[in-house]
Order: sequence, then C-alpha cells, then structure tokens
Amino acid sequence: MNETIAPDYFDMELLRFTTAGSVDDGKSTLIGRLLYDSKSIFEDQYEAIRSSSEKRGTEYVDLALLTDGLRAEREQGITIDVAYRYFSTPRRKFIIADTPGHVQYTRNMVTGASTAHLAIILVDARKGVIEQTCRHAIIASILRIRHVVVCINKMDLVEFSCDVFEQIKADFQAFAAKLDVPDITFIPISALLGDNVVDASENMDWYTGPTLMTFLETVPLSNDENLTDCRFPVQYVIRPQQTEFHDYRGYAGRIASGIFHKGDAVKVLPSGRTSNIATIDVYEGELESAFAPMSVTITLTDDIDISRGDMLVRADESPAVTQDIQLMVCWLSEKKLSVNGKYAIRHTSKDVRCIVKSVQYRLNISTMEPLEDEKEIGVNDIGLITLRTTQPLVFDSYHDNRVTGSLILIDEATNITVGAGMIV
Repeated sequence: MNETIAPDYFDMELLRFTTAGSVDDGKSTLIGRLLYDSKSIFEDQYEAIRSSSEKRGTEYVDLALLTDGLRAEREQGITIDVAYRYFSTPRRKFIIADTPGHVQYTRNMVTGASTAHLAIILVDARKGVIEQTCRHAIIASILRIRHVVVCINKMDLVEFSCDVFEQIKADFQAFAAKLDVPDITFIPISALLGDNVVDASENMDWYTGPTLMTFLETVPLSNDENLTDCRFPVQYVIRPQQTEFHDYRGYAGRIASGIFHKGDAVKVLPSGRTSNIATIDVYEGELESAFAPMSVTITLTDDIDISRGDMLVRADESPAVTQDIQLMVCWLSEKKLSVNGKYAIRHTSKDVRCIVKSVQYRLNISTMEPLEDEKEIGVNDIGLITLRTTQPLVFDSYHDNRVTGSLILIDEATNITVGAGMIV
C-alpha cells in the first residue's frame, strides 16, 4: 500500500482554540493582532480597517475591526452564537472560535469550546481575576480542554509591571487548583501594541517564556487524542452495486479514537457480533492502519448486519452499552428543560429518542458547587440529569473520550438543539 498516506495525514496539524474573557478584555484586538502579525489578512482588508480607524479618530490602526463587524450585527438583535476565524502559519493550521464575553452567553462558550484543543482566557491586567474569568476556566475544565493559556492583556496600561503579572498568575493558580486542567500557561501581552503576541516584547524583558503564537504553534496535540480505546461509529454502509465491486460492503465513518489495523479482531455494538478487519480504504487506496480522527471505510471478513449508528470496537474492549444515561447537560434553549419531557438525541452517528427521568442538581458555574435543591434547568444553566433512551447507546464517559462521551438533545417539534451533554 502507499506508505505515504498515513504519515502525510498530519503534515499540517490543525489546532482548534477558543477565546474567552469579559467584555472589553481585548479578544477582538488579540484575534486581529494574530491575523495581522501572522500575515493572514489581505492588503485591502488592512487598508479598510486603517481607513475606518482614521475616520474614528483613533491614533492607531484598530485591529479589533477585523472581527467586530459581528458586534454591529449583535447590537441590531441578530443572534451570533460563535464567530469562527481561520488562518495558518508554515507550522500549523488554526481555527479560532471567538465567543461573546457576556455572562448570558455561557452557552455560546460551550458551543465554541466543545471541539477545542486549547482555550485562551483573557484577563485585564488592571482588573485581575474576576468572576467571569473563573466561570470561563470552570467551563474549560468541564469540557475537558487540556490546554489553557491565560493571557494577561493590557500590560501597557500597568507599565508592563512584572509584579502585577505575578500577582494575577498567583490568584489564578490558587483558584485553578480545584479544576481538572492539566496544562495552564501564563503569558503577559499587549494585544494593542503586539507585545508577546507574535513577536517578543522589548518592554517585558523579565518574561522569558514563549510568545502566544510560538506557544500555539508548538503546543503538543498528539497526547490529546485517545489512541487507546478503538471506537469507529458507522456513518454509512457503502454498496457500490457495480460489477467491478459486486461483493463490496464497506462501512464508512470517522474514527473517534484509537488505532485500527488491518487484520484486527473487532466487535460490532450493540449486537456483539465479532469479525476481523479485511481492508481499511481511503480515496487514495488501501491503508495498513488508521487512527483518530481519520475518515476511512472499513471492510470485514464476515457478512454482518451493520447499519448507521452501530460502532466497531476492538474485540477485547467493552464500552458501556445501555439505555440509562447520566450526563452533565448545558442547556441552550430559552425554553426550560422538562422532566419527563421527550427529546431526540444525536450521539456520534446514532439518532434515538429519550425521556428525561430526573434532574439531580444544577451546578453553580461560578463555584462548581452542586445546588441539589435547585432542579430547574434553564438557558445557560449546567446540571446533572438522567435519561432513558429508546435504544441502547454505545459510549464512554466524557472524561475518557470527548467524542463518544458527548451528545446533543434536540426538540423534536422545532428541530432546534436545546442541550449539549457530557456523559458521566
């Protein structure tokens, strides 16, 4: 087989990251600075914001205008959940999920951070760690984001003081001790002036760590993927119905976790039938092995009844297979969660229906304390609930696997996504 397919797969690694912070902490300016200093905007875009800055009478080119077109829409009452920006450097590709900073947009941060490898939390150097800072850090912890960068911004407004930086760092570390975030990095920056964003700051020679861009380009992602538990949700059964491929039956999908090899003994869930992998196919040809998050087509040595929503796992592995599920849910809808209410569920490639059996508690998002006397879950709330599904789901805990451990709840009447769930 073509040996170059698999090694080339991650030649340009993709880093998804989200930005979070309070209102006017400088998220838009920071994103604009990243795009401008990494030469990821066109000359005419720069000229447009330079002209707009002059008309506004500002003394500098306001890079926040690169993303703040959304702000005008939001002021007009248009709902903008999350703004995505794409850029790349010679070392890595990036997708930025820019989320609103207001308290009432907690659900928006959950949406933007749900697929992120890394979260940038901005702190205003003049204000230090505030309640919204803690809230964003808690959400990052709940969503199992392994890398958090605390950018202490507006250092130019505190005379680039090392003492201010160290105090804010100590305050955040004291709070973060109770969170489940394995990697926290602190970087003092001035998004407005560009200090430590892409280029090292001459004003803060006391800081010897990486710039933000250097960190984003080099933070290791290989350990973030679960390469131990083999999970392959089947999205589509391929039957070409052509003479050349008369007996071909392939199962297409995206590997959720683990590494599959040609010849591996696998089990089909929820049926429990077993077989071996005959081939692993991609457009370019056949592979000897494939790993998350590659999209492939797998064929088996035996004819087994497999359909969309089934999952292939290694024969010696046993994820949970049950209709009774406990999950932490972030409620996204203005209409409150209804106990005994019926909802549709989408979990990996499987669609089922469910009924909400109970609400265990609502979480205080500012302190992480369970409020066991408060059973009402409304918009932006996070709480622990139990469900019963119409068919068994094959899953892992969200702690172990972010793909097979997550699901969404959908209002069947409106087809609107009303909840994002992390299976406990």
